[in-house]
Amino acid sequence: MTCRIVVVERDERWVAHAEDEATGSRFEIEWIAATRSDAADRMSAWIDWQREHAAALLALQAAERAYHRTLTDTFEQPGEAQIAVRTRLDELDRARSRLDSVRSRKPDDRS
Repeated sequence: MTCRIVVVERDERWVAHAEDEATGSRFEIEWIAATRSDAADRMSAWIDWQREHAAALLALQAAERAYHRTLTDTFEQPGEAQIAVRTRLDELDRARSRLDSVRSRKPDDRS
């Protein structure tokens, strides 16, 4: 999805929000700052974080599915599957760590 950032002056402060370019629908969050560029930068950083978070979450979910499929295979082929389970578990841990890292960088202050 592509979006546009709209910045308006309100009560001597600058307020930024984003809109979906295709539909014009507005995102729910606003960022307020003392300058137009700061408000736009904060909104842009929020959008970038949202995209990164969504990608990390999808990667974690894919790793979880792969891990669960591999666990199922261990019942059918117990000898070879143990190495695959360990590999999938490592992938799952890396994906979980990546998501935690992204979440730790979440923009937190809207005022």
